[in-house]
Amino acid sequence: MHVDHLLRLDRLDLSLVWGDEALLGQEIGGVTATDLEDPARFLQPGEIVLSGLVWWSRDGDPDKTERFVSALREAGAVALLAGEETHGEVPRELAEACRAHRVPLIAVPAHTTFRTITEAVYLRQWSELSRRPTDHFALPENVRLDLDRALENGATTGELLGRAFAHLGAPACHLLTGSGRTVARTGAARTELPARRAAEIVRGDHGTTVRVETDGTVYDTWHLHLPEAGQVPPRVLQEIAELLGRHRRRQDRNRAASGAAFTELVDAVGAPRFDAHRVRGALASCGLADGDAYTVVVTAAEPHGEGGAAGVAALTEALRHLPSVAFAVADGPGGETVAVVAHGRETAPGVRERLGDVWPLIHACGPDTTLHAGVSEPAAAPEGLNTALTQARYALAAARTAAPSAPRVAGLGDLDGLGRLMAGIPVDVRNVYRETVLGPLLGAGRGSSTMLLETLEVFLAHDCSWARTAEALHVHVNTVHYRVERIEALTGRDLSRLEHKVDMRAALLCL
Repeated sequence: MHVDHLLRLDRLDLSLVWGDEALLGQEIGGVTATDLEDPARFLQPGEIVLSGLVWWSRDGDPDKTERFVSALREAGAVALLAGEETHGEVPRELAEACRAHRVPLIAVPAHTTFRTITEAVYLRQWSELSRRPTDHFALPENVRLDLDRALENGATTGELLGRAFAHLGAPACHLLTGSGRTVARTGAARTELPARRAAEIVRGDHGTTVRVETDGTVYDTWHLHLPEAGQVPPRVLQEIAELLGRHRRRQDRNRAASGAAFTELVDAVGAPRFDAHRVRGALASCGLADGDAYTVVVTAAEPHGEGGAAGVAALTEALRHLPSVAFAVADGPGGETVAVVAHGRETAPGVRERLGDVWPLIHACGPDTTLHAGVSEPAAAPEGLNTALTQARYALAAARTAAPSAPRVAGLGDLDGLGRLMAGIPVDVRNVYRETVLGPLLGAGRGSSTMLLETLEVFLAHDCSWARTAEALHVHVNTVHYRVERIEALTGRDLSRLEHKVDMRAALLCL
């Protein structure tokens, strides 16, 4: 394992402060944690050094930093991983000393424990050793052969997990995703962990947690978790994780084969000319033909729509939290991700609520992307899916308008205001409406146009009160009368009439 491999582990959330390509390519031989001012006698060549920087202080002896980093260089340390928790950041003088002595410096955020880093290093090393040609395995030969046969015969995830730990006394073990979904658990793990608690466990340092290395995304990666640390030898645990990784890759290949059918369904539902026969055929190809009712979910990311593998993985993982539903997920137009969910009529009202419950857990897996979702009303038959897609898109627009930077799930019940209703109208239609209603006002001259638009917005916001509008704009009430008359003359609208007030307010929301 090389130093730069640590930086690629998303779950550690490490960031490089200083280090060039050659230094980051050094192989890690071990890990030492220390807060001694001079740790040289405890270090071995090739180790990474973890330090909480307790030995450093802002008003302390600057030579301390020089002595510490110099000791690392002389001992042959390949990198310093400095914790940010004590001081809130990595000190600048430490970065300068590491640059001078050519010791790579990596910042460790407060939420990443040194124990997690240590386990990541040693488990990666054990994994690399186990892939080398050898006659030595941590799992007994009869257990390995039994697991291989079970894997070849299509055993379920739960069956594999139970068999893998049976010879170890069947300890409690949960197989979890990053969002806290329980994929499987051994018999000794009698109750399923609540999703929120499980997500905290995956990101924390309780017990022993090992990532199952596959090509999964941050949303659907598997993690083996044993509540009690030290129950299973690390090498054994790593071999079990590798077995589950092979099983997971098979599952992913099988699901990928359904991708074309899922895409066809989404295309059929969103086609400009709705073809009920085509939609029914696509539902059958996806195994969704027997649904009593259907709900459409549309997601997109801020600041720009972001579909692709991440969008599909995020929505798929969210829907797997829902009981008693079947679904197909695929990319839609314009960066959307679209899901068609089949369910019983009695479970239809719970789709939006359940998605709302798990959405923060999904978002926490990929905090750099803000995901929003729109959920349609249930459609009683496939013929209603095109309308359901339109509803979901309107609800998505409402979610993005209400809270652009906060992840949100919205349904039609959230269209509780004119602004959210207008948000779902296509941009080109909104532009035409704006020009039709406000066009003469927009062309009144740059300075005059800005003044009149501001007056109109404030006037409508204050329920067309002359006095309150004048107070808000810091002008005389006669000035408000003059400006409103000018607005009415340019637009041909009468602001004493309710319908014209609504027209003007809607047009302003299109700006």
